[in-house]
Amino acid sequence: MTLLAIITTEPHSVQGIFVIFFALAIGHAVMDFPLQGKFLSKAKDRHADTSSFMGTDPPAGVWIHALTAHSLIHAGAVWIITGSSALAAIELALHWLIDYAKCEGWTGFHTDQILHYTCKLIYAMMIYLGVSWI
Repeated sequence: MTLLAIITTEPHSVQGIFVIFFALAIGHAVMDFPLQGKFLSKAKDRHADTSSFMGTDPPAGVWIHALTAHSLIHAGAVWIITGSSALAAIELALHWLIDYAKCEGWTGFHTDQILHYTCKLIYAMMIYLGVSWI
């Protein structure tokens, strides 16, 4: 059975929660590693040296645009997989905050990834439980 069929016909089944989580996990892995690229990976961190991309005098605040763009890419994946603009908006905000915390050194790589996958699990559970506003 396809992901779309499970999301539309069986989202509240046990199989549905696992399939939706698995699809969200795959989406996260694709968006966070191959589709992030070197520029976003560096530029989203306000402490990073971006001179190799932007010269010796990069525009102030470029990290805000890069971090937001990266988070929007993730939000798009959540929206495409779940069909929920509400979950996409939540993903945008949470991904932004989680990555900001990592860039500030408040969390490390492993904690960052655990938090991202925990969000995906919560989204799948919300769909499974039939939360009405999503």
